[in-house]
Amino acid sequence: MRLTARSLLPALFVIALTAATGCAPQETSSTDTSSAGASASASSCDKGGPATQVKGKLTVGTDKPAYAPWFVDDDPASGKGFESAVAYSVAKALGYEKDQVVWQTVPFNNAFAPGEKNFDFDINQVSISAERKQAVDFSSGYYEVRQAVVALKKSPYAKATSGADLKGAKLGAQVGTTSLDTINEVIKPSQRPAVFQKNDFAKSALRNGQVDAIVVDLPTAFYITSAEVPDARIVGQFADAGSAAEQFGLVLDKGSALTACVTRAVDGLREDGTLAALEKQWLSDAVDAPVLK
Repeated sequence: MRLTARSLLPALFVIALTAATGCAPQETSSTDTSSAGASASASSCDKGGPATQVKGKLTVGTDKPAYAPWFVDDDPASGKGFESAVAYSVAKALGYEKDQVVWQTVPFNNAFAPGEKNFDFDINQVSISAERKQAVDFSSGYYEVRQAVVALKKSPYAKATSGADLKGAKLGAQVGTTSLDTINEVIKPSQRPAVFQKNDFAKSALRNGQVDAIVVDLPTAFYITSAEVPDARIVGQFADAGSAAEQFGLVLDKGSALTACVTRAVDGLREDGTLAALEKQWLSDAVDAPVLK
């Protein structure tokens, strides 16, 4: 679970979500992604066309631990979990079978930091932003993001019905994420937020009462409340602003020869319904999130 901008989130809250595709519609047009965003023909993207880290292999990066529901049992190579399934679908579109995909551990912040990469693309709930695009390339968006607030059921903030109700709370989030941006730029609490290197630490702080609530992406919020901190609940979720919707994208090295091909693959998965089907399979709980007004 990460959290992603990650970019400024608007202060309005979600009124409803599209049930058919889980917590984010997949009809949205793809995002302008990178400086290497030239269109790619089918032939130019054939396996063995653009060079990869290892000849005949596709190297995919993600962080460790790899959290549910994005991955299952901390095993990116299983093909289970939304992002694992997306990665293998993209690989297949590029001509790589499952046994030709190699997974590489990449800490979250390292994925979009300047410098040469040790992966062909990284999938790790990284939000596309103009700032990040100065250092790396992105594919088009494969998932539209909602941010959510999680609090212990016994907390007075568990009954919050608006962002204003959270102003006095001690809030926490992972460093370098849009979740932290949501706290600072949308909720704007009176107390300085707690910042954690990993979400595991944020969850521990929530359990121990060191923070009143944490902000995470919505599917992660469902997993936390159902499997990891069952005495917590989702307080509510925030909305995007249509064309300004936050999106996760695959991260590539700046100027990568693969960027256009990976974007073409993601766009194809969106157009043929694959992304919507995978979202429904792995992230469908998100349609039941409570609404803050």
